[in-house]
Amino acid sequence: MAINLEKIKSRLNSFSNNGKSNLIWKPAPGKQVIRIVPYKHNTENPFIELKFHYGLNGKTYLSPDSFNRPDPIVEFSNKLKRSGDKEEWKFGRKIEPKMRTFAPVIVRGQESEGVKFWGFGKNVYQEILAIIADPDFGDITDLVKGRDVVVEFKTAVETGKQYPETGIRVKPNVSPAVDPNNKDLVSMISNQPNLLEVFPELSYDELKAVMEAWLASNDTENSGNEESVPTVDEVETAAVEVAKNPTNKSPSATVAKSNVEDVTKAFDNLFNS
Repeated sequence: MAINLEKIKSRLNSFSNNGKSNLIWKPAPGKQVIRIVPYKHNTENPFIELKFHYGLNGKTYLSPDSFNRPDPIVEFSNKLKRSGDKEEWKFGRKIEPKMRTFAPVIVRGQESEGVKFWGFGKNVYQEILAIIADPDFGDITDLVKGRDVVVEFKTAVETGKQYPETGIRVKPNVSPAVDPNNKDLVSMISNQPNLLEVFPELSYDELKAVMEAWLASNDTENSGNEESVPTVDEVETAAVEVAKNPTNKSPSATVAKSNVEDVTKAFDNLFNS
């Protein structure tokens, strides 16, 4: 039986299309060693701070507030927090975008895979910044005189808590990030991707429509989980669905037209008051 070349090509393309997803690194349970490297697209700061809206119709969206651009959900949140009503203030806090910080890293033992981006929360971010600010450590991202970092990840089951925990420990000895004679690895660091081109961003009107559909769905209990790191697939899938449904009767939020209109009216009233 002859090989089906079309299926072979299709499978090959599927690997190529997953390139973006492979850029995000998540620690597995246990200890792993990584090296934070300089970010090519901002050599003064290797840390990329992004904000995400979690749990809107079960999906994750990149917030334009990450880039100091208007975000209708942030505006709505601010309106609620200024309303003077305690419950509205709580809901306004709940729907605020949550920040995740990303850093370009090389995973020890997987150097041949090139630079990936590790996403982490506020506590880990503060700990890393404190280490770099400590003169005993200094710039741990330096390609020649930097230091590797041991990342220990514990699942929620292991910690007995609601969320998993991530701990870090900087190795005491300085070391080069890669062998300078390994031209392939040096090239990978020099040609690392731009993280800001990885996560798609919705327009103001598209994000407003997502918010309206989510409010109308009465499924507002599951938003704001800032412990999860957004994957490229999650954000891309959410953006693609909005693109396919520009009027955004969200596929995961089947609601009556009258309900959508009522929520939209209330939403607009808050914006225009």
